[in-house]
Amino acid sequence: MPSLLNPFTAVCHLFRHRHLIGQFTRREAFGRYKGSYLGLAWAFIQPLILLAVYTFVFSVIFEAKWGMSPQGGRLSFALALFVGILTFNIVGEVANAAPGLILSHTNYVKKVIFPLEILPLTKLFAAVIHALFGMMILLCGIAISTLEFQWTIVLLPVVWLPVMLFSLGIGYFLSALGVFIRDVGQSVGLIITMLFFLSPIFYPLESIPADIRVYCQLNPIALFVEDSRRVMLWGSYPDWPWYFAALALSLVTFQLGFFWFMRSKKAFADVL
Repeated sequence: MPSLLNPFTAVCHLFRHRHLIGQFTRREAFGRYKGSYLGLAWAFIQPLILLAVYTFVFSVIFEAKWGMSPQGGRLSFALALFVGILTFNIVGEVANAAPGLILSHTNYVKKVIFPLEILPLTKLFAAVIHALFGMMILLCGIAISTLEFQWTIVLLPVVWLPVMLFSLGIGYFLSALGVFIRDVGQSVGLIITMLFFLSPIFYPLESIPADIRVYCQLNPIALFVEDSRRVMLWGSYPDWPWYFAALALSLVTFQLGFFWFMRSKKAFADVL
């Protein structure tokens, strides 16, 4: 189906199911808190605890090794770390969940009228919602730190656009592949853990030796993290040349992932 390689076809196809996507997104994003005593408050408590732990660890324990952020101040460095983790978690949550996504919804596979392609998208939207909850905690951290609120924060949706496209493309590819190869789930968990430490989350990109830095910049997650810090904390623009390169890669990843999923889903019922 050559039309599936047209990005507008994919967008229009998914938009037709917007109401169903909204219902599944709400269930995916808030269902984990159902039945708990604190409910939605956990969405704020968890990132707040993480921010407190990162502030302690990196301002007290690792002070001699890590130095300070561009704006100075130990709390500001913890905030830079927190931005990196929130950005990475969008990709990480989708990728980790994708291999088992169809396997956990086998009751929908044999329903011909159910659009299975909305499942990776709802997982992505849920991950973004959780990241936004974390961003609220981040804004509180900025308010009590030496940093100032930067107007460039309005560029965050622009910066996160390739993050979302890349995550969704990976989600489509892995969710379809996970139906046919059950070992994918174990492999993806290991790869995501490796990327977590190999991406500039716990360290600035500038700390990497110049002779190998260019190879690290080929990691799209590194570009996502650095640009998120620029607009959220440092008040600067994204690195536009690298940004558009990452955007192009993310768009191709999304389109190929969607194409692979749509072509593969016809065989899901036979495998399951």
